[in-house]
Formats: sequence, C-alpha cells, structure tokens
Amino acid sequence: MNVPQDTQSDRPVPLLDMSRAHDPLKSEILAALERVVDSGRFLHGPEVKELEQSVAQLCEVDHAIACASGSDALLLALMACDIGPGDEVLVPSFTFFATASAVWRLGARIVFVDIDPATFNLDPALIERRLTPATKAIIPVHLFGQCAAMDSICQIAERHGLWVIEDAAQAIAARYHDRPAGSWGQIGCFSFYPTKNLGGMGDGGMLTTGDEHLAQRLRLLAAHGMEPRYYHQAVGINSRLDTLQAAVLNVKLRHLPAATSRRQQNAARYHELFRQAGLDNTLGLPATMAGGEHVWNQYTIRVPHGRRDALRAHLAQQRIGSEVYYPIPLHLQQCFQPLGYAEGSLVETETAAREVLSLPNFPELTADEQQRVVAAVHGFYQSRQVQAA
Repeated sequence: MNVPQDTQSDRPVPLLDMSRAHDPLKSEILAALERVVDSGRFLHGPEVKELEQSVAQLCEVDHAIACASGSDALLLALMACDIGPGDEVLVPSFTFFATASAVWRLGARIVFVDIDPATFNLDPALIERRLTPATKAIIPVHLFGQCAAMDSICQIAERHGLWVIEDAAQAIAARYHDRPAGSWGQIGCFSFYPTKNLGGMGDGGMLTTGDEHLAQRLRLLAAHGMEPRYYHQAVGINSRLDTLQAAVLNVKLRHLPAATSRRQQNAARYHELFRQAGLDNTLGLPATMAGGEHVWNQYTIRVPHGRRDALRAHLAQQRIGSEVYYPIPLHLQQCFQPLGYAEGSLVETETAAREVLSLPNFPELTADEQQRVVAAVHGFYQSRQVQAA
C-alpha cells in the first residue's frame, strides 16, 4: 500500500462508536423493550430465560445463569466453590480489577501469576510453582478476546484438584481447540458491559456451567440464598439481570456472529496494513494462538522503547482514539500492597503495562478509518526518525 500522509481529518476515529452499533438495530431494540414494558415483567421475564438458553447453546454447556454484572459473576462463582478465608486463588495481574477483587472480597488470598508475553494471558508454565496446599482455584482470563491455554491449565488443575473459573468477560464466542470460552472450567463468567462484544445498555452478566448442582447453587446464591421465598438456605447476594437488559441482549445476540466476523476482518486488515507500512517489526502486533479463534474485543499492540505514551498523544492530536488496558498491574495497585508484591515481581506483566496500546476496533470501523490509524502511527515513527537524524 502507499501509506497515506499523516494529516488532520475533520472526522475523528473513535476507539468505540456505540451509536454506529445501535442505529441499525434501533427498531428491533425498541420493539423488544416495548414488549417488556407492556408485560410489566421487569424481573424474571421470559426474555431472561431466552437469553440464558441462547448463551448456554453458544457456549455448548447445559446451564447458563444470568446475573447483574460480570463482577458479580466472578463473585458468585467463587462463592459456589466455597472459596473463603485460608484459601488461595491464582489469578493474572494483567487484567481488569474485578478478577482479583472478587477473591479479596471473600477473604481469600490472591496469588498473582505472570503472563505469556505473546498472548497477555496467564502462563501455564508458571502455575505449578505458585501452588501451595492452600490453593483452591485458578481464574484464567481470556484477555482481549483470546482464550487462555485452557488445555494446559485444566490439566494442571485436574492433577491438583483445583477449581477452574474462566473469566471470559471479554471473550464471548471465542474458541480454543474448537471448544468455546466458558465451557472449559467448572464455571465460566461473562460480562455484558456496553463495551463488550455482546454489550447491553447497562450492566449485566452470565455464568455458564455443565454441572447441574453448581447451576442450582449459583441460582440460589444470586437470589439471597432464598428457596422457597423467604426461606434462606445460604447467605447469598442480590444479583439479577433485569428483563429490559435481557431483551436488548437477545436482539444483539442474533447479530453477534456477523459482528464477530467484522472484528476479525478488522484485525486481519490491521495486520496487513502495518506490514505494508513496514511497522510489523517496529511494533509488537497481537498474536493468535494456534488452535484458537480470537474475537478481538481489543486490538492491542505493543509500543516498545518507552514510546507508548508519546504515540498515544500523537494519535490524540490526530483525533484518533486509543486506550491503555492496563496501565498499572493489579499486583502494584495500592489496595493490594498488603500482599507484599513489589516492582519486578512479575516482569512480563509489568513490561506489558508499559507497552500496550489498544487501537480502534469495533464492527462498524471502516477500512478508510483503519488506514488513517496506521498512517498516523507511521507518521509518528517517521517524525521520530527525522528527529533522530
């Protein structure tokens, strides 16, 4: 390709454009919401059951249990596994806060594990050296839309009798060795936060499992441990997906395969554009594991040599959106300092936090917009070469 000039444009390239996603579905969504309003069943409506059945089918499991958020899904999963004080849970540090905070809230000890630098996911080769007699569970995160190495992780967990709780918040419809995210561990946890590949118009979450006993326990715990009404078998929480959110998600779920395909096409186009611009060896382009199907919740590059923040500022000047997921690893967050981790504890995680930059990637992103993104990155490096000369 002839790399276009790095020039200003009247129209910004957003990191995400919710209006472009919703405008074509507006009539479908409004009709679905109207049906809920007319029914008056704002909780426990049939739309919730429909969504649970559809997600269970998508994830190829027997049970899906709706809840109020992806954060609640993680908390409920740990509660269902009886995780509490004295227990240890292995989690990556390079992830959203909720992965670890759910463990902390139950009084269990968080044990952070470093990542595979190629995938940003928990490195299975490091798991066994972090195990102790107190270890009870592992929470692999399918970060940015790519499954962790679940075959290796599950084999380790089986050898040591550990629970596996998948944090699949960013990875609905992702697959690994032809098995969907949410079907590998005992429990899978999903988020329907608006920016997710399947996003609602507010918070929402889902749990998946192939175990009927676990499904019953998850439902119980999500409803104050109450069954029958006003009889409490356990101390649960109040975590319900309201019917209005389920109605929206049912509409959007029907369009998820096409939206996922467009994200994958965008990622392939970025790869090719960066290659043609001669930047594939300058930047760290995201990789897809062999046997995996990445759904690209984020297209995240690495910007080495301390240039990430300067590049982000340059993109902002060009009115191009970007984001850093995540600038401070969890093991270095102030609230987790009592755990005793110091800088240098997790080298790959800390390196990623200094280098990663997520570029615009949403289903409605155009090829012209992607060319503009790559041109702006190319212009940044050209200007650096001129300055160095």
